[in-house]
Amino acid sequence: MPGPSLSDTPFCFLPAQSLPFAGPPISETMYMDPDLVEEGQVVFLATADERHTNPMGGVHGGSAATVLDSVTGCATHTMLEAGESYGTTDLNIKMCRLLSFNNTLRVEGQVINTGHNLVITDGRLYAHATANCMVIRES
Repeated sequence: MPGPSLSDTPFCFLPAQSLPFAGPPISETMYMDPDLVEEGQVVFLATADERHTNPMGGVHGGSAATVLDSVTGCATHTMLEAGESYGTTDLNIKMCRLLSFNNTLRVEGQVINTGHNLVITDGRLYAHATANCMVIRES
């Protein structure tokens, strides 16, 4: 049985809905603020701080992965009908540059292709990500 529909959660948004929307709950931990929400595209402004430190003292790669998963998922969400949900089936990330602390970065999520059951999105930070999300429909 699928989980709850994102259409029923407080951070839900639809393409016609304007900012502000609060963003997903993980944004409280990862400091991501929505900057743009359009059909097929979402932009967050994200800032890593000392809570996101890796063992070497830099920004943990998991921080970039979390933000990229969130922005690509939210871009997918803009393409869904009421009652549909999604789940990331894979997330591929290439780290292109080091991330720095307390520097606000623009994180972009863009839908590349929408199929019947699979949405492919592209995410950009200082890393590049491609995510596939499976559409989950209520029976």
